[in-house]
Amino acid sequence: MRTPVASVLLLAAAAAGAQTIGSNTALGQAQGFTLSIQSQLVVEAVTVRNKQGNFVHGLTAKDFAVTEDGAPQTIRYCEHESLTQDAKPLPEEPPLNDNITIYNRLAREQIQPEPLEKDRYKNHRLLAFYFDMTTMPPADQLRALSAAETFIRTKMTAADLIALLRYQGGSVDILQDFTNDRDRLLSILETMVVGEGQGATDTTDDASSADTGAAFGQDDSEFNIFNTDRQLSALETAAKQLGRVSEKKSLLYFASGLRLNGIDNQAQLHATVDAAIKAGVTFWPIDARGLVAAAPLGDATQGSPGNQGLYTGAATLANTSNFQQSQDTLYAIAGDSGGKAFFDNNDLLLGIVHAQQAVSDYYILGYYTSNTAKNGHFRRIRISMTNGLQADLSYREGYYAEKEFAKFNEADKERQLEDALMLEDPITDLTIAMEIDYFQLNRAEYFVPIIVKIPGRELALAKRGGAQQTSIDFIGEIKDTIGGFTVQNIRDHMSKRLSDATAAELAKVPIEYDTGYTLLPGRYSIKFLARDDETGRIGAFQTTFTIPNLNKVEDRVAMSSVVLSSQRVALNAALYDTEKAKERRKDEAANPLVENGARLIPSVTRVFNKGRAIYVYFQAYKQTPAPSTQPLFAFVTLYRNGEAVYETQPESMVPSAQSRLGVMPLNFDLGVNALSPGKYDCQVTVLDPTAHKANFWRAPIELVP
Repeated sequence: MRTPVASVLLLAAAAAGAQTIGSNTALGQAQGFTLSIQSQLVVEAVTVRNKQGNFVHGLTAKDFAVTEDGAPQTIRYCEHESLTQDAKPLPEEPPLNDNITIYNRLAREQIQPEPLEKDRYKNHRLLAFYFDMTTMPPADQLRALSAAETFIRTKMTAADLIALLRYQGGSVDILQDFTNDRDRLLSILETMVVGEGQGATDTTDDASSADTGAAFGQDDSEFNIFNTDRQLSALETAAKQLGRVSEKKSLLYFASGLRLNGIDNQAQLHATVDAAIKAGVTFWPIDARGLVAAAPLGDATQGSPGNQGLYTGAATLANTSNFQQSQDTLYAIAGDSGGKAFFDNNDLLLGIVHAQQAVSDYYILGYYTSNTAKNGHFRRIRISMTNGLQADLSYREGYYAEKEFAKFNEADKERQLEDALMLEDPITDLTIAMEIDYFQLNRAEYFVPIIVKIPGRELALAKRGGAQQTSIDFIGEIKDTIGGFTVQNIRDHMSKRLSDATAAELAKVPIEYDTGYTLLPGRYSIKFLARDDETGRIGAFQTTFTIPNLNKVEDRVAMSSVVLSSQRVALNAALYDTEKAKERRKDEAANPLVENGARLIPSVTRVFNKGRAIYVYFQAYKQTPAPSTQPLFAFVTLYRNGEAVYETQPESMVPSAQSRLGVMPLNFDLGVNALSPGKYDCQVTVLDPTAHKANFWRAPIELVP
């Protein structure tokens, strides 16, 4: 079976064509003209082996034929990269001594493209060491840095060029461009502080969750709770930086797992892999945890679970599942980009050596594609031999075209937005956060509110009619994941004229958009796009969610989603209105977040100002053949550093006699102004003393000044 190894590099410059615009001018006056040239250079790395498995040398551009979507392409250049397999390691570097400079402050560099007049990267193997400091505890950071140092001292060959990159929550730092200067590489690794950037743990909410205030996000920004999105976005940035170089690049990703949890955007995962494919980068994730022999309820690095899962085995199952899922994402980005993940081995050096040995002789073919449309569609590439040679070719067999959704007329805008929704290569120009909740309406149906939040600073303002205006288009679809059919469509538009004061406020606050649908129990996927009409920038959010069948819940108290909020607004007091808002207001009676003419606005990011109250809302259900008069009790607790620092008085609620579901809406107002800013765990506890049942819900929150 043919294995696609690497690589496509797209250098967008713009396609050939010239246009002359004339005007009436006086005789002899110089006439101006506009010359517009557009081209897209596609670079393919091709490995050629004969039937005996040996590399074939001495080929030229005439020996290859390239087609793109069946259309023949003209090869503009062909270059052979010769990397001998028997290259000897450089003489071993002695331990760091006084002759090696220690850099007190790590420099910030850029990946420099290869100058035309120099062969800086020719016949070299390019390895980028990428340390994700946010996921690795100090012990894992030490293990990763030690493996990198050992490789540079003992395994680095004359053909190797190494770059050092670091991510510690704020940005991707290029500490060193590709170099074979071992002294400089070792000194930078020695200067990296073990423990920096650590503390961004997964925001899990299941039976394995420790009974302690867990950290979430990398800094105090409201949208940074989505830490896996940020890690994947950082990887995408690194891949684009490495894309400045035409040769194959191997990015060795040192991390302690990478888990996509329920609040993360799967569109970012696709965008990261697609960026790597375009840049000719293969991911080689190395799990810095090594071989883990996990205790059933977790090790000493976390607190014990504080719920009933401790006794039912659910905590053990969730703990194991979390660990496996953290490796699944690493496996996915490796396999989809052409690399290989390295798991469950304490010798991390072996993973680096595998990546080193995977890059061997190859040819770089470059052509200017004849299809210059920037539509984001997938383009299939076929490469064959023209000289009759029977050979096995390994190469990346396609790429996604560049996307341009900027200046169109109204018809084009609508068509391009629909095309963007259908693209397999998502667009992530705008940051989008989403919360999906569910509330039971009757025995069969559930109301599903969908809340979307976009940072206001990412939206552009236009000056029209003397006033500033912002305009956003929304489109999306909800699909049944089992049947694959679409159950709901989303299409809306927001346009709002803003005063000077409101326009200034927009840069500091997010935009929230909400809608809601009635669904049956099941598993669904949602893909949602938002487009800033002023700039054409698009953001995508993609995830799966499950609507449980609460009628079958017997071992615990049945309850809806829990909504955390700091805002209640009147229905007619919305700052931003949409075309479908008036239509949706006809169905507000079905929305449990609307009460007494006011709507509860979910937080989505769960970042709150400690000077404002936190509202907690959910519904409990007690379905019985006859109306029940036995109450339930519920209370809310905030934990920090393993201790309960705030707890409400227990509230009792009797099931509604008018509802066969026995609906019990529960509201809590948390006055947190006396608490210190920081990270907390919010836990909701529901008790049914009569039936001897309980239920727990927990999520991390952050209080800011």
